[in-house]
Amino acid sequence: MTSNGKNKSVESKICILGGPGVGKSALVVRFLTKRFIWEYDPTLDDESVVMEILDTAGQEWSIHREGHVRWADGFVLVYAINDRHSFEEVSSIKQCLDEVKKTNVQCVLVGNKIDLLHEVNVPTSEGERLASDWACAFFETSASDGGEDISELFHELHREIRRRKMIECKPRRRSSAHQMRQVFTKMFKTQTSKVTSPS
Repeated sequence: MTSNGKNKSVESKICILGGPGVGKSALVVRFLTKRFIWEYDPTLDDESVVMEILDTAGQEWSIHREGHVRWADGFVLVYAINDRHSFEEVSSIKQCLDEVKKTNVQCVLVGNKIDLLHEVNVPTSEGERLASDWACAFFETSASDGGEDISELFHELHREIRRRKMIECKPRRRSSAHQMRQVFTKMFKTQTSKVTSPS
């Protein structure tokens, strides 16, 4: 239990990925230092939250970072709206994530540097379309200007991670219809074998 008597904190491990120079570190720093310093342990949706955030700044994406992928529960995939190549790169990264995780990963797509609208190379509609294809949330942000969207993107990803963990933790019950079907199938096989058995 936490000190305020609420449920035990929910932990999420989040990895920040994207091409070089898209503002990955700036987003993390802006998120952490807006209200908290280095340790993020607020209350979100009436429960204590602990986020571990892995910033991959300075590393170009490669499958050699498979350990990071396996470690993380969810991913913030970042491109810069003034860098078309970085937008194409997040698609390659997402494909690698799906291959390593063997499932559709929990992620949010982030178009950073909206303060540079005069240099835009990736329209909002393209980001929205890609996020729709991935069935994930989409945000456009400016790490330099700040804004509520930066906090919200981390919170949204945490909520999705929490939902998935809750689903995975629930014991799967067989439906009564499924159990009855099994009984009838077994009975039918037994009766058939008696009929076809040689006398």
